[in-house]
Amino acid sequence: MSDLRRLPSIERLLQTEQASRLVTEFGRPLTLDAVRTVLAEARQDMQTGAEVPEPDEIFTRINNWLYATTQTTLLPVINATGVILHTNLGRAPLSADASLAMQRVATGYSSLEYNLENGQRGSREVHAEALLARLTGAEAALVVNNNAAAVLLALSTLAKRRAVVISRTQLVEIGGGFRVPEVMKQSGARLVEVGTTNRVHLSDYTAAIAETSPALVLHAHSSNFKIIGFTSEPPLVEVSEAAHQHGVLFLDDLGSGALLDTAHYGLSHEPTVQESLAAGADLVCFSGDKLLGGPQAGIIIGRKALIQKLKKHPLARAVRADKLCLAALSETLLHYLKNEAVEKIPVWQMISQTNDQIRQRAQHWQTVLGAGRLVDGLSTVGGGSLPEETLPTTLLVVDLPKPNQVMARLRSSNPPVIACIVADRVAFDPRTVLPAQEETLLRQIKTLIQSHT
Repeated sequence: MSDLRRLPSIERLLQTEQASRLVTEFGRPLTLDAVRTVLAEARQDMQTGAEVPEPDEIFTRINNWLYATTQTTLLPVINATGVILHTNLGRAPLSADASLAMQRVATGYSSLEYNLENGQRGSREVHAEALLARLTGAEAALVVNNNAAAVLLALSTLAKRRAVVISRTQLVEIGGGFRVPEVMKQSGARLVEVGTTNRVHLSDYTAAIAETSPALVLHAHSSNFKIIGFTSEPPLVEVSEAAHQHGVLFLDDLGSGALLDTAHYGLSHEPTVQESLAAGADLVCFSGDKLLGGPQAGIIIGRKALIQKLKKHPLARAVRADKLCLAALSETLLHYLKNEAVEKIPVWQMISQTNDQIRQRAQHWQTVLGAGRLVDGLSTVGGGSLPEETLPTTLLVVDLPKPNQVMARLRSSNPPVIACIVADRVAFDPRTVLPAQEETLLRQIKTLIQSHT
């Protein structure tokens, strides 16, 4: 067994120049933790027959421990998968203006809840409300932290201990195990299911309304799936009219929050927020970070009297949006008001890119790398929007052995690169690679190729 007395003491190590540099970079408390941890591990190793580590080795371990401990896990990545709204990668990237707006309010004080006109306490609820009302034609609006919270708040306020009618075709589960029926139950509402798994008729709604006297009728967007074949579902406007004829509210959980028509870009039509209001919805709930292209948020628009009730509910404070969200959302909404969403919002930039434009980028990549081959492929919208809908793209495929190991190396690079495997080869889709990341991506791929030659 090695002599434990030959192992340097904590104090001795801390007095060295190497330790002094680490203290400067990481602070004394964390450096001291690292020294104690590494020495404890060294003693344990020596008790099982290991040799006394040299000072340089000890400091290598200390340095590695410090870097591993201070490495954050939320990192920017390069998305080369072709999935535009990649939920696991943070969904919608923000526009440059939205990012700058967040920075402006984050690095100083802001008028979050201060009325600059009268010098008194204000409300954070005003910052995006006027923009949303102007864009959609709604009487009022409220922003919370995500769409699940929006639905929960609406049901808790308007339907607690009362019936809510919803079609069985809409009892969906989306990513992370989120289920619409479970959120409804958390609100205290009583679920009344109508229709069957594949078909629901207007008569199903009217019968349930007459029998249960519900607080509201809820329509939920199917989000991430399609029902095909022998199916039937009444138009939104007919469901809305049926509810209103019986004095019942109609709430549309739209989900994706499209303000533009996706059909203009080679996709099927995604129902828009404006269409929900036009169909007669009293309230519409949707996400800020899907097809809207903004930050994570839940947005509720509709009748002013109902929005006022939601604002006064105790749950509204628990799910309210913070200043960073409101700043980014306001700038994102301004892009729509200025008719510049397609030019400035990354999600719409990606959706609107033609295959010719993408092929030119892929050809440029191939030229810079002097390697790879171009293959026709398909991009997807993702994020629970437009299921099975695709956009033609051109992939750069790199012929390297053991693609899973190549993917692992890409994920461990700085910044991490997330690609996809096509026909047992690693492929990169230019559609979802931001222009500012292109040079870094090509450098990462070139390093990878050179390591295999």
